[in-house]
Formats: sequence, structure tokens, C-alpha cells
Amino acid sequence: MPPSQLKRLKASLREQGITGPQKSKKQKKSQAKNADQAAKKSAALASIRESFNPFEFKHLSRPKKFEYVTNQPQTAKRKVLGRPGVTKSQGEETRRKTLLPELSRKNKVGGILDRRIGEDDPTMNIEDKMMARFEREQQRKRGGNAFDLEDADDEIELTHGGKALEFDEDDLGQEDYDAASVSASSDGGEDRFLKRKRRRDSESEEAEDETTEDQPERKKSKAEVMKEVIAKSKLHKYERQQRKEDDDDLRDELDKDLNDVLAALRGHMNKPAAAPELPKNNAKPDFGINPDRAALLAGKPREAADREYDARMRQMLFDQRSKPTERTKTEEEKAKEEAEKLQALEEKRMRRMRGEQTSDDEEPKKKGNDEDEDEDMESIQDDAAEFGLAAQQEQRSRTEVIEDEDDFLLEDDLIASDSDADMTSDDESDDGSEVDDTMAVDDDDFLKSVLSETPKPKAVNGVLTIGSEPSSKLAYTYVCPRSHEELLKVFKTVAVADIPTVVQRIRALYHAGLHTENKDKLSDFACALIDHISYLSNQTPPAPLSVIESVIRHIHSMSRSYPSAIATRFREHLKQLQTSNDPTPGDLTILTAIGSIYPTSDHFHQVVTPAITLMARWLGLTTPASTKDVATGAYIGALCLHYQRLSKRYIPELIRYTTLCLKAPHPTPTLLTAHTQNILIAADLWSKSPSMIEIFTPLLMPLKSSNQATAHTRLSILLQNARLRRRPQLLHFHRPLPIKSSIPKFEESFDPNKHYDPDKERAEAAKLRKEYKRERKGALRELRKDASFIAREKLKEKKEKDRAYEEKHRRLVAEIQGEEGRERNEYEKEKRKRRGR
Repeated sequence: MPPSQLKRLKASLREQGITGPQKSKKQKKSQAKNADQAAKKSAALASIRESFNPFEFKHLSRPKKFEYVTNQPQTAKRKVLGRPGVTKSQGEETRRKTLLPELSRKNKVGGILDRRIGEDDPTMNIEDKMMARFEREQQRKRGGNAFDLEDADDEIELTHGGKALEFDEDDLGQEDYDAASVSASSDGGEDRFLKRKRRRDSESEEAEDETTEDQPERKKSKAEVMKEVIAKSKLHKYERQQRKEDDDDLRDELDKDLNDVLAALRGHMNKPAAAPELPKNNAKPDFGINPDRAALLAGKPREAADREYDARMRQMLFDQRSKPTERTKTEEEKAKEEAEKLQALEEKRMRRMRGEQTSDDEEPKKKGNDEDEDEDMESIQDDAAEFGLAAQQEQRSRTEVIEDEDDFLLEDDLIASDSDADMTSDDESDDGSEVDDTMAVDDDDFLKSVLSETPKPKAVNGVLTIGSEPSSKLAYTYVCPRSHEELLKVFKTVAVADIPTVVQRIRALYHAGLHTENKDKLSDFACALIDHISYLSNQTPPAPLSVIESVIRHIHSMSRSYPSAIATRFREHLKQLQTSNDPTPGDLTILTAIGSIYPTSDHFHQVVTPAITLMARWLGLTTPASTKDVATGAYIGALCLHYQRLSKRYIPELIRYTTLCLKAPHPTPTLLTAHTQNILIAADLWSKSPSMIEIFTPLLMPLKSSNQATAHTRLSILLQNARLRRRPQLLHFHRPLPIKSSIPKFEESFDPNKHYDPDKERAEAAKLRKEYKRERKGALRELRKDASFIAREKLKEKKEKDRAYEEKHRRLVAEIQGEEGRERNEYEKEKRKRRGR
């Protein structure tokens, strides 16, 4: 165990001779008189203090990293790099002089800052301050800088350039009056004053030019240049003011004749049909119009002038104001009008079903409307013919290609209406508020198609529309079903071929712009349609594919307005498929609808990703044991390829299941053709993949054994092309370069701690980086020290305030207690005195 600090201190004092045997008085006196002995003693004590304080000096932690031999004597004393204590105290003092005043002045507003010379300099005495201030004042009086613009005001010049004051006889007195009243005079008086001043300035300039013609040109001073600039600026300002005044004068002259023009116009309009009286003796008639009109008619005969005058007057008589055009209706107003029209059609249909006679007052109205439309069309055609154009309205084809599921072209008697209960309610909203912008944009096309009155087209280019001949007993209004059970009740009396027509009518009836609740109703209706397409596919026999496809198109259209609800319902069906793991025709229809509604190329989608995962899971975990499994696998494989037609992601489960189906013992030849088609589509889809050879080579033998010669040949060609594209990777071929060798340079004063880089730029960059790093570390260290100093000063200030507060509090408490004790003593004294009495 090492000795304690006390034992070490005693041993050090004995070794230095400071302590030891007791000395006599004579020895002590001689030692006190010896200065060298005292200095040695103080040095010894300082060395002892240093040895007992390891943090007083800074040393290298590892003085010798490597053992080396040198001719210099080795010393056991470590090299001192610095004194942390002294450095810290110096930094503390520096911060106390710089940071502390800034901290005290922080957030201080107001106050007087003395900026006089020497006031903030404690090293200057009063005499030095007064001398410095006197020198600054003398320098300012001498003018200082020759280019200072402010010094020009101190120059002393004579008024009027040293000339005598002379006035013309005409201007005597008048100029004084103009100069005195220029601020209160009108614009005209000010102009006269400016013109007179301008004239005097021009005369003086001409006189100066005459006197300086014979003299050589001299360089203009800065004051003269500035005077010229100011004079030009004033001249431009005066010219602009003069132009403005000229415009005002012209405007005033024109306004003077305005009353005569108005009076002539009023007289002309009050007597439109009266012909002018012709003067006698074949004189030219006075039409009472402006001189330009009279000059125009002067060169014509009187009969031509009369005819022209009568024609112009009749034109003015029969000229009517243009009628205002109809206001453009909003989509909500159009939907409301269409709903009212469909409601009327439904009422007429119900009356016809009951055998009642329909009122005839609508026919003439309709006929009158048709006549008005015919007249409007004729007028449009006439206008088009007048401008050399042909009316294009009648030349348009009645049959158009429908590219969206909302573009249904219907006749008047096939347009749907809302339910009887909702359309006749009094709380129906007219403004269609609270409708989302996205839903409004998606429903605009639907409304336009519903409002159009063109007949229905047949299927064009594979795009299906509503059945061409709906049942005559098909109603116009239906209740909006909000569940699949309600949907079955609505479709109970509807033929399967008429389901798309009923769906369209319900969508038109419950347009979101007609009522605020229609948005929720259509959302639930869309979810019910999803359940219904699965229901239709599971029926025996199943519904026609054209009907199911049309309903899917409706769901696609409504998914833009209600994406959340529809996606949730699709996910519920997928969860049921995950639980059962036995896809039904309805499940396959749901997967098909997902592939046609949502973007299947997304890397992650809330509906598509679970769907493709479930299909791959079924293909990977199922072994084809029956004809149903083979057929289901062919359809799911085609769906997988349809999903990946853009992203082209590889599905290994598809290749595995297809191979098993081809190797099945007795598959149906039609089913084999379907799997073969899937293989060819997959080969085209993944032909650019680097691993195409490994993917499709195992399929050659099953295709050959199943007698699919055409598919085998085509796949062989694709694999051969893939082998040609695949080539082994090679290194770059270039001539061998010799290895650069350099003779090592010998350094006489080699230092292992120093870097010798032959590249000067790289060495300088490394040196700069090292210096930057060192400076950054130093700056961060100083900032931390500043922050610590500020924290200590704030804590010290807080403690001082708390101490002063406590002292004041104790003093006040003592004063109060003393006053209370004094009063209590007086009270007790008075009480005893009264008792004595």
C-alpha cells in the first residue's frame, strides 16, 4: 500500500532540509540573513507543492512511445506543456472584462451613451481629452475632406455673384408681388413666376456665355455639375407640368361643347320619325346634325339623302336591345332539373299503369318548345350561312364511342329518377352543399351523359353500354339500397339484363349534388354492388359476363368518389378468401374487378397487394388434383399475368403450378391450351429478365410431352435468343502498364511525427484540414467555457439577489417583531397600571 499524503509530505520536507533536527538560535539567525538560503527554501517549497498537485502542470501522457538511442542525456523529468490553472484564471479574467459587461447590457433599453472623446478611455486624463477634442474641432473647421458635399454649405459667397441689384421698370413692384404671393396664388400665377424666373436665368446664362467665349474651356467643378443636374431636373419637371396644363386646357375646350352635343342628340331621339323640312327653291335640307354629317350628305342627290335618312330612322325605331343570355347552370341545378323531369316521367308511367289518362296540357307545351327549338336552329343556321359556315349540330353522329363507365347515352324515356320518398320530401337540399370537390369532378361527366338526349349506342370497339331494349315494365324510380339484402329486394323484380339500367338510374336519382345524405347512400350502394357481383357469379347459371362487366364499370366510376369504403369492402372479401382458401366464382370475379379498378403496377397497394399475395399463396400451396383445380389455376395464372403486365414482377408460384398442371395425368385439352397461353404470355413478359433461361427451361419437357408443338417451338426460340443475349463477363482488355517505381528519397533530418508528401497541393490541403479541425475544436471549447462562465455569473447574481432578499426579509421581520414587542410591553405596562388603580 503506498504511503499517505502526510507521510510523503514529511519525507519531502526532510529531504529538502526544511525540517530535521532542531537548530540553535545562532544557526537560525545566520540562515535568515543568508538570501541564497531563503531562495533555495522557497524554491524547494514550490517544487514540493507542484509534486503534490498533479493538475497544476500539463504533461504528455506518454512521453516515449518508442525506445530509441540518443547521445543526449536522458532526464527522468517529464516535459511541461502548460499550466492549466494559470490558463483558466487568465481566461476567466478575460471573460470577466468582455462577456460580463455585454451580459449586463443585454436586454437593456434606453439610457444615455456618452460618445465624447475619451469618456470611455480610463487611460486618458482630462488634459488629453480636451486636447483631442480641440484637434477634432479644428479639423472640422478647416474643411476636412475636399470631396465632402456637406462642407460646401460653409463657403461664404456674395449674393447675386457680386453684382448690383438692378430691376427693370416694367418688373419693378410686380416681381416682388409675385414672389411674395407665389405660395397662395393660382396655378397661372405660379406659371408666370416660373416663366419670369426661367427668362432671367436664361439671360444670365447667355451673358456668361458671351463673356467666356474667348476664354479656354476649364474643367467644371463638382458644384457646377450638380447645379446643372438640378437645373435639368427642374426643366423636365416644368415641361411635364406644361404638357399636363395643355391637356387640361384642351379637355376644358371639349367640355364646353358637350351641352350642345347632348341637346342635339336629345332632339334627334325625341323626333325619330319626323322628316326634316325641305327648304324652298331646291335648297339643301338642314338635317339638324353635326357639320361632318352635313358634309357627308352634301355630295348626294336629295332623293338618295332622303332614302338613306328614312332607312336609318326606321332602323333606329325597330332596333331593340339585345336579350340577356341565360345564366350558366351549375351541375347541382342540372341534376335537380333532371331529377324533377324523371319524377314527372315516373308519375306518368304510374298513371298509365293504373289505366288513367294523362293530361294533355303537357303536349302543346312540349310542341311549343319543339317549335321554339326549331326556330332557334333555323336562326343559328341562318347566322352560320351568313358567315360562310355550316351548322355542325345536325351533322354530328348520333352514335359515339363511349370511353368511360359514366358516358351512358340515354333517351328521354330511359332516364332514371330518384326514389318517390326522397324526391318528394320537403327537406331536399337545393344548393347541394358539403359535396367534395373530387366527387363533384367525377360526377360531372356522369351528369352530362345523363342529361344528354341522344339515343343509346350499341357496343362499339368492345365497350359495353346499357342493354338496348330494357323492359317496358322497368320503373324509373327505385329506393337506394344500402346493403346487399336491400339490393336483392330492389332487384327481385328486375331482369338480370336490366340491372345496369337500374344501377344507372339509382346513381342519377341519388346524385350527391341533390341532397347532403346522398353521398353516404351512394357509398353504401357501391359496397352493396361489390357484394352483388360476387353473388351474380355464384348463381346457377351465372349472370352474363356483359352485365357483370357493366356493374364493375359502375363500381370503378364510384371508386373515385368513395375510395375508402369500396377498398374496405374489397379487403373484407379478401379476408374471407384467406380464411377459406378455396376460391369460388364470386371470389374470382372480385379478383378480376380489383385488377380492372386499381393500379396493379404499384409496389404496395392496400387492395392489390393482398390480392396478388392470396393468388400466389393459392398457386404455391395447392396441388392440382381435379379438373376444377386445373381450370381455377389457369384463370388465376391469367389474372397474375394481367396484374404484372406493367411492373413485370416475377411470380415463381405461377411457373410451379403451371408445370404441375402440364404434368397432370389426364388434363382436359382445352385447359392445356389455357396453361400454354399463360406460359407464352409469361415468356413475353419476362423475356428481358436475366434469369429467363433458368425460369422457362424446365417447361420445355412438359410442353413436349403434352403435344404442344407450337408453344414448344416458340419457347425454344425465345430461350435461344436469351442465350445469345447472355454473354460471360470479361475484364477490360488493355495493354499491360508498367508499375511506377521511384527511388526513395533520403531525409537527413527525418522526423517520424512529420508527414512527407511529395504532392504539395495535397500536403497543403491536409495541413489546412488539420488546422481547421484544430481551430474548430478550439472555438467549440471557448464557446463551452463562455456558456459555463455565463451560467456561473447568472447563478452568482441570482444568489446575490436571494441573499439581499433574505436580508431585507429578516430585517423587516425583525422590525415588525420589535415594534410588536414594544407595543406589547406598552400594553402590559398600561394594563398593570390600571390594575394598580
